[in-house]
Amino acid sequence: EISDKWLQEIYDSIPQLPRELHKKFMTEYHLPTYDAHILTESKEIASYYEEICLHTVNFKSASNWVMGPIKYYLNESTTPITEFRVSPNTIADIIGLIDAGRLSFAVASHKLFPALTLTEGKTPIELAEELNLIQDSSVDHILSIVQEVVVEFPLKVAEYKKGKTVIVTMFMGEVMKRSKGKADPKLATELILQELNK
Repeated sequence: EISDKWLQEIYDSIPQLPRELHKKFMTEYHLPTYDAHILTESKEIASYYEEICLHTVNFKSASNWVMGPIKYYLNESTTPITEFRVSPNTIADIIGLIDAGRLSFAVASHKLFPALTLTEGKTPIELAEELNLIQDSSVDHILSIVQEVVVEFPLKVAEYKKGKTVIVTMFMGEVMKRSKGKADPKLATELILQELNK
């Protein structure tokens, strides 16, 4: 006689079908259909993604990392995900640093992530500090840069006051250049608008 318990154990041991995973990724991780489709194309990619989700609640960001920088790296280096050296936990740590405002996605994906693929034994925060990548969220420091830029470009300030709001991007570019790309973009934008609207 076959017990229900034994049948359930057999069922639980069978890997989930792509269709079931697709549904799970949309319902449990609240991903769009496109993300769920891409992430379930391969059982190994799906497993890697789920492992990241054990260490972060930012499921969409985890999806963006797998579909973006990670898949790009795997394709370019012809490395199977099973041999990928950066652990899911490490990716979750990077997401945490971005969510905490300590790194921008651009810096994390273009500078920190490539460095992590070449380095062993260092956490994202250790490597980010070593490479001087930690984002500047100091109001006083960023404000001093913003004020410096505003004083240097009075004609641009006048254009902004006449309604040419697109000029904010020019000010933003100057602030990022002078902060060596380390100013917190959100904070910098707020401070630029604050100074321009005085």
